Amino acid sequence: MAHHKVLVANRGEISSRIVTAAGEVGMSTMVIYSEQDRLAGYLQRADACFQIGESGDLGPLEAYLDGARIVNIAKQHHADLVHPGYGFLSENVEFAAQVREAGLTFVGPPTEIIRKMGDKVAARQIAQSLDIPTIPGTNGPLKDLLEAYEFAEEHGYPVVVKANFGGGGRGMRVIRRKEDIEEAIAASQSEARAAFGNGAVYMERYLCRPKHIERNHQKIIEFAPAANISPAVRRGVLDAAIRLAKGINYATVENAGTVEFLVEGEQLYFIEMNPRIQVEHTVTEEITGIDIVSAQLRIACGATLKELGLAQDKIHRTGFAVQCRVNTEIPSQGFRPDSGTIRGCRLPTGRGVRLDHSECFLGASISPYYDSLLVKCICSGADMASTVKRAIRALKEFQILGVQTNIAFLVRLLEDPTFAKGNCWTSFVETKFKDKRNHPGSGEI
Repeated sequence: MAHHKVLVANRGEISSRIVTAAGEVGMSTMVIYSEQDRLAGYLQRADACFQIGESGDLGPLEAYLDGARIVNIAKQHHADLVHPGYGFLSENVEFAAQVREAGLTFVGPPTEIIRKMGDKVAARQIAQSLDIPTIPGTNGPLKDLLEAYEFAEEHGYPVVVKANFGGGGRGMRVIRRKEDIEEAIAASQSEARAAFGNGAVYMERYLCRPKHIERNHQKIIEFAPAANISPAVRRGVLDAAIRLAKGINYATVENAGTVEFLVEGEQLYFIEMNPRIQVEHTVTEEITGIDIVSAQLRIACGATLKELGLAQDKIHRTGFAVQCRVNTEIPSQGFRPDSGTIRGCRLPTGRGVRLDHSECFLGASISPYYDSLLVKCICSGADMASTVKRAIRALKEFQILGVQTNIAFLVRLLEDPTFAKGNCWTSFVETKFKDKRNHPGSGEI
């Protein structure tokens, strides 16, 4: 493969992950950073790094949402590929178009597919046209408060308001009573605008008991293959995902995408398709042996799925994997994010333990401006029970001083005797409602 240079239009853990994969396929790497990230650990892993904007010119989030400046840096320093990672501009159709108009390769699907799938409401409508079940929701972005009140009255509380463009729990609020609608929608719109550059939101009925283990609408434990679903539901999810991919010609795109479903009992619901790499791609990699990020980069340079050995009949699952998101937060204070300097750091080792991170090292400065994810701890094993035990052992080996983490919370969850059956009881804490309810699990098929 001819020599290529990739600019990573992101920060933190996913930037480090992409830099690693790019190095393994022989690419040069460039990363960007905000003024607030000037001492970030991921900058040390790339061949070159460039600040977005002058000192104080842009806010901590604005820097990573300034597509025009990012593209200019890529052009000025002769990058030929741009990888958006996840979050920020990864599903921004204007950014993908800017990259391509500049004569650069966008590592992802065609602009038109990003337009279709990046817009969560449009994606729901496409799924419905293909007879794929969806959770009842508004037919488009909320036009006004009256529409929100009418939807909630028709479907009953709780309801949830979500960002049209984005994910990861950003721009998402659960609403349990009429009096909270106006405030929740305003907060959701503001957060979505700050995180994704677009404040459009829509509303859905809220499923109170889906198969998810999450906190603040972010999955904190992911495992593969998904546990405690019947063979019929598993086939239904796989068939629906394939039907959606074929329906939008994603099968001919040859790049990464994730179709997400919620399962309630024997009923499955399509919720979204992310036309990008996913935070939890690691568990898929561990049970398939496929480096998804490396494949993305090679495909962007012209390789075919056949050349990479990625034909569907060549992909086989082996073993089990669990990913735990270690966050810098204070569980006793409603999981409030914590920041500061890491004064002591011991990381787990051993067979079947993988750590994806950027800032988990002695002396690292944990910023208060970004997501609280510190490190993804991924453990693999021959079966679920042994994999969960390995994850517990790995989490207990962590020693992080200087900032608080959710490690003890994760251990407590994994040690629940019903967890291995995919029916674990966890305290699901929402910052606003401080609610507790049963969430049986989250996983990838």
